[in-house]
Amino acid sequence: MLSHPEQLERLRRVCPEAVDVSVLAGDPCFDRMLAARPYRDRFRRALGVRRGQRLVVLNSTWNPEGFFGSGSGSGGGSGHTGGGGQDVFPSLLPRLAAELPADDYRLAAVLHPNIWYGHGPGQLRAWLDQALRSGLTLIDPAHAWRQALLAADAVIGDFGAVSYYASALGTPVLLAADGQDRLDPETPLAAFVRDAPRLDPYGPLRPQVERLLAAHRPAADPAEFVTSAPGASAALLRRHFYALMDLPEPTSPALLEPLPLPPYDPPRRTVPLRVLTRVAGTDIVVERATEHPYDAVGDTHLAVHEETRDPGSLELADVIVREGPPDDPRLGGPEVWTAEALGRHAQCAMAAYVTGPHDCTVRSREHGLLRMTARPGADPDPGAGADPAAYASALYAWLASGGGVPPGGVVTLRVHVAAGVHPVAVTAPNGPPGRRDGLQQAAWSR
Repeated sequence: MLSHPEQLERLRRVCPEAVDVSVLAGDPCFDRMLAARPYRDRFRRALGVRRGQRLVVLNSTWNPEGFFGSGSGSGGGSGHTGGGGQDVFPSLLPRLAAELPADDYRLAAVLHPNIWYGHGPGQLRAWLDQALRSGLTLIDPAHAWRQALLAADAVIGDFGAVSYYASALGTPVLLAADGQDRLDPETPLAAFVRDAPRLDPYGPLRPQVERLLAAHRPAADPAEFVTSAPGASAALLRRHFYALMDLPEPTSPALLEPLPLPPYDPPRRTVPLRVLTRVAGTDIVVERATEHPYDAVGDTHLAVHEETRDPGSLELADVIVREGPPDDPRLGGPEVWTAEALGRHAQCAMAAYVTGPHDCTVRSREHGLLRMTARPGADPDPGAGADPAAYASALYAWLASGGGVPPGGVVTLRVHVAAGVHPVAVTAPNGPPGRRDGLQQAAWSR
């Protein structure tokens, strides 16, 4: 089964006996992706990609020379290679998650099924634990990798088929391992590998990703050699199968199974985030990351998820966050949880409970209970705004600069985050800050 006539010519040179039993049948895998392209936004929402965010998909084939096995040329992608080298992939992911701002980028990884089966899901998650806690999502290697590829803004990968498919879709690709020795130099894949830009795993990563996105110019026909019959593989294959069986072909159309919509899988970051802010009136610029460049300009505070792996970081937090339904009986709701969080952590200035894609309830030690709501116009898309936890950090910076909301009043902040400006209404209940509810006083007295 061949997808393009150029494969037939190479087959004729290396194994002429096989030419008579070869069939040009297109590429059903690529055809399914082509058919699903109109649903790209849905696939992005399934991964929790918000408007203004760039989805970076990392992928690795299963050879020792692949991305997840390129530390020393041996070890087969174990994460700790036998020759004493360190695999690029497991060590690169925590750095990417640390250097790329959390609200500007979303990270996902597609690993070849043989990597999963060879080492087991538990071992993979142990190797990639820090990156997973930083918001990385591991994509189902059988049922969801095509959807992730369609949703991607950029791909960092190797010489495997996933990188080649990404290029055929017009997506910019940065190669972290090329595997030239494993490729027939005359193949289109080898030509792609020779021409694709290279990742420097030891240099700063954010500038490399930004250059890739800014400089990319897709080829006039990026899928030229993937298939000579785009969209026709089902018909070609069925025609061949019925000819082999010497049976008449059905008159109904030959169709491929459409790509399913993956389950909703938004990022969940429990690593502490250093939040860089700049305040000018009611305009607040926010950038959240595990680390910032040494020359970054602005004030910094520490935002920590309540379920962080390191409870000691909660004792250093300026803002403590968590998410949940507003009526979760385990947490007592936003008012109870925020009061308990400030009562439990005496040094913390603010607790923020995210209740939805645009809403959170915040309790400031000085200003009391406040509610934040971002309504991106009439757009019902839940991904149209930024993460409400970023809004809470903007509010923290604004209050620290002297801002305040009068009892019963509403102030609109303009939060600059994720390449956009988001109007966020901050509402204060009636009454002085210290009397807005008894839960706060009771929690603090305990």
